[in-house]
Amino acid sequence: MKASFKKYILHFKRPSGTSRGVMTQKETWFLIFNDKGKIGIGECGLLKGLSFDDVPEYEQKLQWVCDNIHFGKEELLNQLVHFPSIQFGVEQAFLSLQSDTSFELFPSAFTDMNEPISINGLIWMGDENFMLSQVEKKLEGGFNCIKMKIGAIAFETELNILKSIRARFSADEIELRVDANGAFSPDEAMEKLEQLSAYDLHSIEQPIKANNWDAMAKLCEESPLPIALDEELIGIYDVTEKRRLLHTISPQYIILKPSLVGGIQGSEEWIHLAEEQGIGWWVTSALESNIGLNAIAQWTFTLDTTMPQGLGTGGLFTNNFKSPLEVKNGKLYHHSTKDWDSNVIEHLCT
Repeated sequence: MKASFKKYILHFKRPSGTSRGVMTQKETWFLIFNDKGKIGIGECGLLKGLSFDDVPEYEQKLQWVCDNIHFGKEELLNQLVHFPSIQFGVEQAFLSLQSDTSFELFPSAFTDMNEPISINGLIWMGDENFMLSQVEKKLEGGFNCIKMKIGAIAFETELNILKSIRARFSADEIELRVDANGAFSPDEAMEKLEQLSAYDLHSIEQPIKANNWDAMAKLCEESPLPIALDEELIGIYDVTEKRRLLHTISPQYIILKPSLVGGIQGSEEWIHLAEEQGIGWWVTSALESNIGLNAIAQWTFTLDTTMPQGLGTGGLFTNNFKSPLEVKNGKLYHHSTKDWDSNVIEHLCT
């Protein structure tokens, strides 16, 4: 078997804002395995400034994987604990090798019978008019779960946007989630959570920055809103430490981004530990191309969860790969009658 890797820059259709800044492009990497002409592809979805493995030696580690492909999947994963996005790429590439089509990694009713996955509609940060226009488009698109990024514009403006949604739709009609990306300070967080709770929100993701376990635990205990941990999970790969984090903070939910928490294997470990403690969870993509999103979606479907997942990011980029994935009426479909762009493999292998 031979292996290689390739860098690919995804370009946003419109600059996308979070409390950490505005993104215009997203760097991603692909592992390409070639076993006697059979191609396996895996995406290593690095997020600059957030990924645990955003380090100068990232390309060197990709080359190491290619040089040591003979180790096999399990040994490679064991050696890559500090590189969760590469772990996920390795998992995908080996699954892809086993697939008849390179892209059907988890055959199911999702891939074969057009059975969809419920997803949330994502509202990016911007001025009030832009955010409200996004809300309108999501509602027109049939979404009954909306996730809004908050923390970068005036808090009162964000409250007004939530108020305008709730004036039209009850919590039974539209589920609202907000994601602060750690934007609140520990001193102000509780007051803001109390103000947000007036709008019957489902949950808030990461209200304060990660690695402040005591403050987060206090918030989770006293908050009028359910709290979901997101960035808090990044960089924790030891099972004992994972269990300690969940026990110490005791959140209502955790959010799993396979590219950031050790791929499928690492995510399933988090799920098992969370369920032991009665903690809910859902899965979210991390701005991967349709190749990585396809893998996440197929795996997520096998988890048999009905909660809306965060898998609606495939339409963000101008140069994404054409795929069978489609968002319609607030759900993600994999159309078995639609094909991948015939040039995908050729493009990545040259």
